[in-house]
Amino acid sequence: MSTQTGVPPLIQVMRRRPAARTPVWFMRQAGRYLPEYRELRASHSLLELCRDPALAAEATLLPLRRFPYLDGAILFSDLLLVLEPMGLQLSYLPSEGPCIENPVRSLQEAQSLAAVDPARDLPFVLDAIQRVRARLSPQAALLGFGGAPFTLASYAIEGGSSRDYAHTKRVMSMEPEAWRILMERLVDAVASLLHAQVRAGAQALQVFDSWAGALSPDDFREFVLPHSRRLFDRLKDLNVPVVHFATGSAGILELMKEAGGDVIGIDWRVPLDRAWQRLGDVALQGNLDPAALLYPRPLLLRRVDEVLDRARGRPGHVFNLGHGVLPETPPDNVQAVIERVHERTAR
Repeated sequence: MSTQTGVPPLIQVMRRRPAARTPVWFMRQAGRYLPEYRELRASHSLLELCRDPALAAEATLLPLRRFPYLDGAILFSDLLLVLEPMGLQLSYLPSEGPCIENPVRSLQEAQSLAAVDPARDLPFVLDAIQRVRARLSPQAALLGFGGAPFTLASYAIEGGSSRDYAHTKRVMSMEPEAWRILMERLVDAVASLLHAQVRAGAQALQVFDSWAGALSPDDFREFVLPHSRRLFDRLKDLNVPVVHFATGSAGILELMKEAGGDVIGIDWRVPLDRAWQRLGDVALQGNLDPAALLYPRPLLLRRVDEVLDRARGRPGHVFNLGHGVLPETPPDNVQAVIERVHERTAR
């Protein structure tokens, strides 16, 4: 089987080309389950880590040091940083997550949002990418990322996390002009940021529409799909693979593919083989349940094998979780998953 010399396996597979093995990386792979990360957080807040390029680069590389055979490093940053230069006041409250003090819920508030210039407004993100690329093994790919317009809009409107997205759905359905302007400005901001990340050295991108599963298929089609498609259309000239990821997406998988992306990231609620039946020839990323990393080793490896059995060696499978690594995860279990995937899929 021929492979491209010098191209990381993760990039080859995202492009549905032959690679020496199924690549592995994990969402939130630099997180609270790592003692090294907890040491960083003991003296720095999340936003301090994100805004200091040296610290962000260090956090990005922590899992690659512990697990040197990981096939990808995802930039340590935060989805919501792009909202700050737009005029939103972002903070993180202990045990409560993100808080936006001036949420956007009216036409006037949407119209007041500023344009984003990544080089001017988020230089620390680009600096961190450059630092990581200078230190990253050529066999591991660096992923940049950004939030999809709906997920960012939900934070901007709710003022933080939500379980029911009631404010978001009200604005979406009852304030159509405010919704349109908000989504258009978010698309512009994220497209600019992702272009800048690639120029700085990102080799692939992931667009997180983490909360799109809260919508019905009809609402996604009417209120989200046109804006998501515009974002992905603006990324086509970058010549890097782009992952489109959402959780709870069983009802909108076909719409996600229609919106765009070279790779569709799926959670554990849809078996891989059924996702391929629904979507056809497309690269897929996923989809081990993050909770499986808490299981005894034999059961964990059985769950890994089930994912690989459903993939059946098809081209274009990136092994990942269906969402982020849980804080309680034993690091040794992460290592065991990487080894199992590589051993079983070596070609």
